[in-house]
Amino acid sequence: MTTDPEVVVAVGNPDHVEQLVRTAGDLARARNGRIRLVSVVVKSHDSPFEVFSDETIRREYSGDQQALLDRATATAPSDVPVEAELVVAKSVAAGVLDAVAAPSVEALFVGWHGPSRRSEVVLGTSVDRLLRRAPCDVYVERIGRTADGVDRVLLPVAGGPHVRPAARAAAAIAASNDATVTAVSVIPSGADREEPSRWLAEAVEALSTAPGPEVSIETGVRESDHVEDTLVETAADYDIVVFGATRQSGFRKRLVGSVPRRVADRTDRTVLLARAADAAEGPLRSLIGRLESRRRGV
Repeated sequence: MTTDPEVVVAVGNPDHVEQLVRTAGDLARARNGRIRLVSVVVKSHDSPFEVFSDETIRREYSGDQQALLDRATATAPSDVPVEAELVVAKSVAAGVLDAVAAPSVEALFVGWHGPSRRSEVVLGTSVDRLLRRAPCDVYVERIGRTADGVDRVLLPVAGGPHVRPAARAAAAIAASNDATVTAVSVIPSGADREEPSRWLAEAVEALSTAPGPEVSIETGVRESDHVEDTLVETAADYDIVVFGATRQSGFRKRLVGSVPRRVADRTDRTVLLARAADAAEGPLRSLIGRLESRRRGV
């Protein structure tokens, strides 16, 4: 088994596969790693597939998924090693979690297909579960308009552990496209600039020490009492926006954050949301969290 760093791409939506693989390729290239494309064939308890072995399902009943994997493989960068795998599992999330369990996996890329229609779901049931449980860095990409290239990457920052994976992705994308990364903090009008200056310094350090070639970095502080509006307006001048997940109370706010999600809903730019590996909730942590919630009456 390879020990090279792996970037796993969960392949599911044919409309998004090319750009998702391209972005993952940028990250794998920066890390001198490889891409592993994964597509899941669901074998639920009430499925007629239940009577077949996993190998039979992969061989006889995976036509659509295999075709999608073949398409994804064909669009992968030629300078990055790539392999493809069909996984049979009880659910999409379960199959992807099995695929990223290997120690060699450093990052997972999944697609985000738009705003959820259910209040208890943030990005989609499978994506939410992967954000909670995947033991590696997780990147959720909302595909925007198709651009001829990438010249400018926007990295909004407000501190926290997720700046590191966000900066790594921003730097990798910029390096592959000879683009500039702009780290920006938005603060209330008249607020003290000491804290945002520290956030920006942390972002610059993360960008400068990210694997891969050095990239051009710019920084800025914007004063506004309407953070979301300001970021939407700013995003219009960039090709890709890379957010680090926020860390407020509650799972949905802590791992996703209302501002990144709403900005993504309001801009036609591609948006990438990064969640750090050490924010993953293992089975024990999830159990403790549920018990604490019951104790508090949540």
